[in-house]
Amino acid sequence: MTLPFFVYGTLRCREPNHDLFLRGRTLKEEPARLSGAVLYDGPGYPYAVEDPGGAVRGDLVTVRGEEYPELLAELDRLEEYVPGDPRSLYQRVARDVTRDADGTRVRAWVYLAAPAVATRLRAHGRLIASGDWAVR
Repeated sequence: MTLPFFVYGTLRCREPNHDLFLRGRTLKEEPARLSGAVLYDGPGYPYAVEDPGGAVRGDLVTVRGEEYPELLAELDRLEEYVPGDPRSLYQRVARDVTRDADGTRVRAWVYLAAPAVATRLRAHGRLIASGDWAVR
């Protein structure tokens, strides 16, 4: 399934992984929000955790078609996501995000904290109240 990505941490513009992974490989990057999740501070990067009352600020990134398969694999490695592996830090899931510009909802890939990580964060993590890692 070819979907845009919703990024909320080090892959956002002006963050360290943006230039390493996304620069020159996207068609569009636009402000958006993910409802139903909250943000926790991690060791140099954030985690989004599902929570019905929250919202996370980030960017909706549409990738150039020819770049998509390679970039998807690179992002899975970056986020330490391996389907079915309980040691994964994140899980890649399809969620609806809302574009800031016009309020339209778009289905996108989002890397959420894996279940074991989410449980630890809910118990002991530092919540980013703004939902925006850039404004922590």
